[in-house]
Amino acid sequence: MTDLDARYGRTPTSRRRIGIWVSAGVLVLAALVWFVWANPIGIGQASLGYRDTGYRVVSDAEVMVQWEVTVTPGVDTECALQALSENFSVVGWKIVSLPASETITRQFSESVLTSERASTGLAYRCWIA
Repeated sequence: MTDLDARYGRTPTSRRRIGIWVSAGVLVLAALVWFVWANPIGIGQASLGYRDTGYRVVSDAEVMVQWEVTVTPGVDTECALQALSENFSVVGWKIVSLPASETITRQFSESVLTSERASTGLAYRCWIA
């Protein structure tokens, strides 16, 4: 230890070292608790993906929506389908329950009744039931 260290109080003390180790431990523990709570990598959670594959306007009062769902096997899913008019207002809406399956990716087609002629139909959102 130099004279300057002693003069300005930069002497290593056991109390300071203990404080540093306790602070580091608390930070590591807080990070671990957050990681378990937030589950940022999705350990143990079912994954879900969906995409539109097409639509067909059947009549002024009906549109056929086709979509694909990719979900963890054995998980029940629900999807909201919607039909839109030329000015993008919702003219038809339907919620469809999809039973669990061992197949990961499945294709579906469902009729949606409309209040006026639709210009498109799509899967609005899917979620795990």
